[in-house]
Amino acid sequence: MNIDARSIIDAPQLRSAAEQLRPDADPGEVVARAAWSVLLEPGDGVAGALIAVHGAVAALQLALGEPGLLVPEEISPRALADARSRWHPRAKAEAVKEALSSCREVGGQILLPDDEDWPRGLDDLGAHAPQVLWARGDPGVLHEGATASIVGARAATGYGESVAAEIAGDLASSGTTIISGGAYGIDGAAHRAALGSGGKTAAFLAGGVDRAYPIGHQQLFDRIRASGVVMSEVPCGGAPTKWRFLQRNRLIAASGMATVVVEAGWRSGSLNTAGHAAALGRPIGAVPGPVTSAASAGCHRLLREYDAVCVTNAQEVRELWGEQPDPASAAVRADPEQIRLLDALSSRAPRETAELARRSGLAMDRVRSLLGLLALDGAVTQHERGWQRTP
Repeated sequence: MNIDARSIIDAPQLRSAAEQLRPDADPGEVVARAAWSVLLEPGDGVAGALIAVHGAVAALQLALGEPGLLVPEEISPRALADARSRWHPRAKAEAVKEALSSCREVGGQILLPDDEDWPRGLDDLGAHAPQVLWARGDPGVLHEGATASIVGARAATGYGESVAAEIAGDLASSGTTIISGGAYGIDGAAHRAALGSGGKTAAFLAGGVDRAYPIGHQQLFDRIRASGVVMSEVPCGGAPTKWRFLQRNRLIAASGMATVVVEAGWRSGSLNTAGHAAALGRPIGAVPGPVTSAASAGCHRLLREYDAVCVTNAQEVRELWGEQPDPASAAVRADPEQIRLLDALSSRAPRETAELARRSGLAMDRVRSLLGLLALDGAVTQHERGWQRTP
């Protein structure tokens, strides 16, 4: 054993660091939660069970071998012994102080499960829920209306990135917060589209929020922090590992009202996110792709084997959590030519009539006529630079 719990919780330097980071919270609770974040690997159910019964402070004492507290019945003596052998090597006051200080230095914050800004969907993870979240930005965006998790392949195709951007942009422009993992490919396309439409987005990372991973998304993470939030259960300085990526996926699935997989290989990590969503009872959407595309094999597998719903646009994603389509939109979809014109329109950038005619394959006069009808229904809006689809 490296140190006892009280020497961590009552350490003046640690309590001072906690008060600077969270002046509105009990410093002992903040220190204990930060200590748990240092001790654990994400998703540790033994720690979750101890904390659920005894609270973070007392459970830390039990975890480090101090007598006087009963062990919950669901934790066997062997499981507790194994857990302690995992935790003890990390039980160092210096590591906890570094986590708190590093978070403050990068302008971050520490979220506790009872906080108003805590993502309530994470509570459904039970004993495997995170004990603390480290955040940079505004975690309140996860409480501002609907939330949708959009994930997919890192090695995405142009088709996949285009569909992800269209769906994420449409959802975000109407108030849905887009959740993803900040990776290359589909994740990045979803985040950028949400930001480009003036909407909100949240990125859950597998490493500390003080480092950009992948490094090529440094500017993207800066943009996300400016109007959304970047979060992790791993303390600052923590490196992303394969296990942490897999466990991070449960946070993405739990935070969204639905999970949409846009592109995924047969054994993609995105299927792991979908599996977490299914375990939590969250609806799953999958975007179909060419049957010859290996990048869509995982989506087709979800549709065939895992009761996923086929989705192709933002409205179909909204229907996953029970939001019904607008009657005017339903009428529009009944007209094949209006469907073609709507497909040619963008909800993020105006397009001129000639461009819409080219994209839809309709005559210019017919495009003008249909635009007038769609404008009466509120489905399109005219701007100086052309026509735009109404979110």
